[in-house]
Amino acid sequence: MSGRVVVVTGGASGMGLGIATTLAGEGASVVIADLNADAAAAAAASIEQSGSRAIGVRSDVSVRDDVRNVVEQAVQAFGRIDVWFNNAGFNAPLQFLDVTEDNWRAIMEVNALGTLIGMQEAAKQFIAQGGGGKIINTSSMAGRQGFPAFAPYSASKAAVISLTQSAAKALAEHDITVNAFAPGIVDTPLWIKLDEDLLAIGETKQAGEAMNEYGAGIIRGRTAQVADIMGTTLYLASSDSDYLTAQVIMIDGGMVLV
Repeated sequence: MSGRVVVVTGGASGMGLGIATTLAGEGASVVIADLNADAAAAAAASIEQSGSRAIGVRSDVSVRDDVRNVVEQAVQAFGRIDVWFNNAGFNAPLQFLDVTEDNWRAIMEVNALGTLIGMQEAAKQFIAQGGGGKIINTSSMAGRQGFPAFAPYSASKAAVISLTQSAAKALAEHDITVNAFAPGIVDTPLWIKLDEDLLAIGETKQAGEAMNEYGAGIIRGRTAQVADIMGTTLYLASSDSDYLTAQVIMIDGGMVLV
């Protein structure tokens, strides 16, 4: 990744921070875009302390002007963008019959619309600067299989898969590849919050039950750590994957077989 510039949305915590840190360690200059401006700045400062180059930028991925600002800040700091990770996303579980229009819209705007906007603005920059580029989207096992308490989230991650395929076809003529990876259950702040939310809506009965219950069918016999996902994200960001496009790589330990 030496000499490459990478943008990671939702890059201040969880998998996003893992991606940013991993790619910086491989020589990339990293732009951490996150809704939490302080966390983005702190993450960038930590990466810089390790000897790599990074900046933090506040961004709501569902707001196009915010995403355009990320592009501008990245180009101003590092001259270009080579890889764009649409990683920002969230879940707000509700029982299926309790899903509201507001719940649906909030999840879809970040997870689906945010991915679309990110791909569009990244692609415009790739085309303007020339030389192609890589777009990598974070989907989920929930994009391949619906879950009763995650209906809008599952729909949003299925949308990410369709958007990945559509963009790959649309952007191939510009030497832009578009791929996605689909994690399963990863021990991150997102799952800690999910555990609390599922307990609150009565889906589970005690703390910690959600991860154990949802992870019971994993062939590898355990849930994932962030480090388990990083090899695949590095592969997708590097020249080793130059011929790969329109694909979704499952990294769920064998939980969902498709």
